[in-house]
Amino acid sequence: MKYKQLENLEIEWKWAYLIKKYNEGSNVTRYINNSEIQAITNTLLSFKHEPTKVVEWISEYMAPKLDKKLKQAIRAKRKRYFNAEQEHTRKKSIDLDFKVWEKLSTKAHNLDATLSYTIEYLLGEVDRSQNTHKKLASLKKDLSRLLAM
Repeated sequence: MKYKQLENLEIEWKWAYLIKKYNEGSNVTRYINNSEIQAITNTLLSFKHEPTKVVEWISEYMAPKLDKKLKQAIRAKRKRYFNAEQEHTRKKSIDLDFKVWEKLSTKAHNLDATLSYTIEYLLGEVDRSQNTHKKLASLKKDLSRLLAM
């Protein structure tokens, strides 16, 4: 396996995931009755720094439909955690307007490349264009000086 499982850390992630889902309004328990859901979730809230109790709570009370999603979320979190250790694998993000993203996505599709490669390619094109413009301006200046003589 490429990414090691760090049990205590992952239990914290599981706890945070379940609390986040609960705060978003999802039922994280097996129960349907609101009073039972509230009571069981309150016990989960109290287990923040007790990993063994969190594991027991998950096996006993967590909704079965959340099992697969929880595993996927933890797998993704584990990957991001280990990738963040090295600069070249760390995930970076940029804020794009939808229209900008759409144009960039279209260009990437036309180039049959990733968004990152497309941005790099476009920046390279701008640099080449600017260098060409500078050379052309310099040539025009030199030519006008020669003609003025």
